[in-house]
Amino acid sequence: MITIRLFARLREQIGQPLLQWELSEPMTIRALLDALITDDFRWQTLTETEVLCAVNHQQVTFEQVLKSGDEVAFFPPVTGG
Repeated sequence: MITIRLFARLREQIGQPLLQWELSEPMTIRALLDALITDDFRWQTLTETEVLCAVNHQQVTFEQVLKSGDEVAFFPPVTGG
């Protein structure tokens, strides 16, 4: 089982801040997104916009391999000045 957290506008677009996902075998974040999109079209928004991701509070690429117990966070880029 992994925990998926959404932040900022992504939370609003998907309609939920948190999801528990059963992970039967290790997979990349990209493969996870493909599975989520197959399950619910609203997740398509994460591939249509610039999105960053982190695993266990460390920013990673979409090629990061996930394992059971990981926490995945998706968030939009932050700008400031």
